[in-house]
Amino acid sequence: MQEFGLNGFKSSEEEEIIKKIRDLITSNKLKPGDRLPSERKLSEEFGVSRGNVREVIQKLEFYGLLKTLPQSGTVVANMGVPALSGMITDILQLKKPDFKSLVESRIMLEMQVVALAAERRTEKHMEQIEEALEAYRLKVENNEDAVEEDLMFHLKISEASCNPVLNTLMLIITPEIIANFEKYHVCKKSMTGDNLIEHQLIVDAIKEKNPEKAKRELQFHFKTLYEYCNKTDTLANVNESIM
Repeated sequence: MQEFGLNGFKSSEEEEIIKKIRDLITSNKLKPGDRLPSERKLSEEFGVSRGNVREVIQKLEFYGLLKTLPQSGTVVANMGVPALSGMITDILQLKKPDFKSLVESRIMLEMQVVALAAERRTEKHMEQIEEALEAYRLKVENNEDAVEEDLMFHLKISEASCNPVLNTLMLIITPEIIANFEKYHVCKKSMTGDNLIEHQLIVDAIKEKNPEKAKRELQFHFKTLYEYCNKTDTLANVNESIM
């Protein structure tokens, strides 16, 4: 079975494009500061679609290996070839995160986020958080799938932290968490009346501008999810050892 990357196309194709760009750099066909060939030219040379090339370029830009400059197009970062090659090799070795790792990262991030939100939130932030909570409440009370409303609620809290870096990190991991919620049946475990009460307690702590209380309520809120992830991880290890 072939794996698919976060961007939706086969990870093997993504890896091949990255390797070929690395080869262009290590062979000195592309030097630091050089302009990258057009997407069309690269897709023809590599035998892949332009869309796949575009995805890889965006990924390498995210890691700072390529840069888009006004009136210059996309250029190779101005660093040494060994450094460029080494960083690309590191990117190729990155593994797609498992669900437990995503949840652990989200919990660690959001513990900081909720404390900052309690300190920095504005009245406008509170309105948006409460609107997101109400949207979530309506779905839960109607026994409807509320996964997206749940995560939107947490993202509104992230916005209230007024820390764009933390907010960006939350936005990066959120889509993959949504994709895994149904796979691991977490929505059935967490979309309950108790969960709704926990959300309200978090909102109350933020409204009171009480960071420590907000962190305690959030930690309690994530307790069931974290325990479920540990249970799922244990079962997966048992199944793997049996096979």
